[in-house]
Amino acid sequence: MSLNSVVESVTSRIIERSKTSRRRYLTLMERNREKGADRSRLTCGNLAHAVAASSAADKQELVFEQRPNLGIITTYNDMLSAHEPYGRYPEQMKVFAREVGATAQVAGGAPAMCDGVTQGQEGMDLSLFSRDVIAQSTAVGLSHAMYDGVALLGICDKIVPGLLMGALRFGHLPGMLIPSGPMTSGLPNKEKVRVRQLYVQGKIGKDELMKAEMASYHSEGTCTFYGTANTNQMMAEFLGLMMPDSSFIPVDTPLRQAMTRAGVHRLVEISNKGKDPRPMAEVVNEKAIVNAIVGLMATGGSTNHTIHIPAVARAAGIIVNWEDFSDLSAVVPTLCKVYPSGPSDVNKFNEVGGLPTVIAELSDAGLLHRDAPTISENGLEDYAKRALMGNDKNVVYTPAKPSSDPEILRGAKEPFHPVGGIQLLQGNLGRGVYKSSAVADNLLTIEAPARVFQSQTAVKEAQKAGELHRDVVVVVIGQGPRGNGMPELHNLIPSLGVELDQGFKVALVTDGRLSGASGKVPAVVHVGPEAQVDGPLAKVRDGDVIRVCARTGKLEALVDEKEWAARTPTKPHRATAGTGRELFALMREVAPSAEEGASPMLFMMDRELEEIGDDVEKGTEV
Repeated sequence: MSLNSVVESVTSRIIERSKTSRRRYLTLMERNREKGADRSRLTCGNLAHAVAASSAADKQELVFEQRPNLGIITTYNDMLSAHEPYGRYPEQMKVFAREVGATAQVAGGAPAMCDGVTQGQEGMDLSLFSRDVIAQSTAVGLSHAMYDGVALLGICDKIVPGLLMGALRFGHLPGMLIPSGPMTSGLPNKEKVRVRQLYVQGKIGKDELMKAEMASYHSEGTCTFYGTANTNQMMAEFLGLMMPDSSFIPVDTPLRQAMTRAGVHRLVEISNKGKDPRPMAEVVNEKAIVNAIVGLMATGGSTNHTIHIPAVARAAGIIVNWEDFSDLSAVVPTLCKVYPSGPSDVNKFNEVGGLPTVIAELSDAGLLHRDAPTISENGLEDYAKRALMGNDKNVVYTPAKPSSDPEILRGAKEPFHPVGGIQLLQGNLGRGVYKSSAVADNLLTIEAPARVFQSQTAVKEAQKAGELHRDVVVVVIGQGPRGNGMPELHNLIPSLGVELDQGFKVALVTDGRLSGASGKVPAVVHVGPEAQVDGPLAKVRDGDVIRVCARTGKLEALVDEKEWAARTPTKPHRATAGTGRELFALMREVAPSAEEGASPMLFMMDRELEEIGDDVEKGTEV
């Protein structure tokens, strides 16, 4: 089928909008290739330092034979369940590289915080900005000039976007994301939510809640709900930066190890000293970014990616906004019901067809750029194939089959919804993001009086006191990038879910974020301009009637226009010291909006490149 006209037009306007920034990016990457970080330009002293700890055989290949050398950026720690397996990966990858005449070195490490651990805690205020720290850490590792390709070891939340943002500034190098896989399924998500709500209601104690949580998060591997971490894997496959069908192979299985081995072998092939070089700067182009947005809409993925995809795109000189997301959502059907959109987890989703089936359906429907470049030999076509273990213990691929369970995964002709799972809502309260795939149809329109808060703690206290036991739109301000660093507010969902289950009309509107597994409560997040910069949310008062309507795309305060215009915005209180939050003060001061990617680093980078733009394009040394 020919390419959908809306997909084509959105891509064209992104290309036009990004013309100057993309050209400057590609020019700078060409400069990196010709004059930048490369082993051939190191002095003897430089090179001696870089190989001092290597084996004699590796020294010979690194110094004299100049064989392909892979740089590994790892985000290993053994507190984060998804990243614990990475402790074993570098040594395995070095063996896999030697099998094909290459070498590998750990180029550097980057931090990996767990949003599940910091939910509702002060540390969560560091979470979004940790993405910039990860990007900078990636750049520091790659600055040593030793590498012909980059292996990125990361899975969760801000970690994958941060790795991609940093690696894309070394876009003259080929790169690949290598996942470790989800944990086995534990306590069903529906039961986990039920127990959490019983605890909020005071019907069970902390010990019972603790047992349920530990039965949910019970082993190494990625959490199995379709939140930000697993949406990251989807995004990387749709971008063409992972091995096909590598997202949801369970952790510590023979197929997972075979996939890692195949990934290392392929990365050597596409490295700058390999037989098929594929630099990241060429793989992550406008078509690839559009494919990632289409994947987000079709799968009902994390709302966090309405921040992350713009940031990753901007790191490659590509500018996208929420209008692009909205227009694509209008033509991309929702094909998946994976928790929180449905009861099944990613393991079950993978079992019934997984991403290969999704990609095959979208491709056949003309909703993907089939000619987008990827790290795989045959392009996007390879991503519509199922990975299996061959008789020789190597990965083999077969064409994707239709879904074996239409309650979890459907074809494009009979979707769950004819439109995408994430929508743009806007009106006199600004612009925000709404995850419609997780919300029941009868809750897509909520109209109720507002109750305004400046912290999630205050919301939970009000709920416990019975003050929210009514129709209400909870408005939480001061939670944006400039406010307190934009922490996730996922701890609010059990409390508001209790009121929703009592039959009340309940919605959440905030300039902050929710977890990618935000659940059934209607919520408009990332609302901008944020209250900290006198955005319209700062004008809302208790009792104002708020309309949240995913059917019409409206986000409105039903207040007389003259009265609304005359109101003075409330300046939110900021608690930004303690637990290291004071170290991120500079980031809060210069952070751009969520729609722009909310990255202080990229904001300053753009300003710097704008100032030297003429020099970049003329090829002048910068």
